[in-house]
Amino acid sequence: QENTTFSRYKAMNVMHVPVMTDSRTIDPKRFDTLMMDILDSDGNCVIDNGANTFSPLMAYLIENHCFELLADSGRTVYIHSIVGGGDTLHDTASGFVSTALSTPAPIVLWENEYFGLLQTPSGKQFVDSQSYHDHVDRVKGRIKLAQRNSDTFGADIKKMNTARMTLDEVMQSDKFNVMEKQRIKVVYRELFEQLDQVNW
Repeated sequence: QENTTFSRYKAMNVMHVPVMTDSRTIDPKRFDTLMMDILDSDGNCVIDNGANTFSPLMAYLIENHCFELLADSGRTVYIHSIVGGGDTLHDTASGFVSTALSTPAPIVLWENEYFGLLQTPSGKQFVDSQSYHDHVDRVKGRIKLAQRNSDTFGADIKKMNTARMTLDEVMQSDKFNVMEKQRIKVVYRELFEQLDQVNW
């Protein structure tokens, strides 16, 4: 199953790259289109992919020396790695380590507290773990997606995501009341302030 969520945001002018064959397998050759589009474009590019295409995409990028190709063309690649809390911590922390070991690219770490804090049952924080410290020199910034009240902030962000709307669209919409807009603004302001601190 392909992740087409990002392409449903009409305001973002997203280009979907279909990589699934009719037999529901991933054809890595189809990633060529993605690379050619990146190399032909000016400005920043964002690749958003789901868990089922992450490993095939990384394998393609490594096997075809795409990181080197992008560097030779004057582009800097940043990999955004998400580590989640609660029951997702072990698997997502392993994904962070795997990503750090497999590529030379700088990493932006997203600490997602949606499922809980990023700590072990004994209370050890992920950023205090050996897994993090072994690769901390590669981390150019950390973005915390803080755990918030699910009845207010959570409901508003879900409403926004379900409607596939950007922040600007929400602010102009009559489908969101003033307090919903306020909470969404708070979340975005905190995220952008953290993104501004990344060593790009």
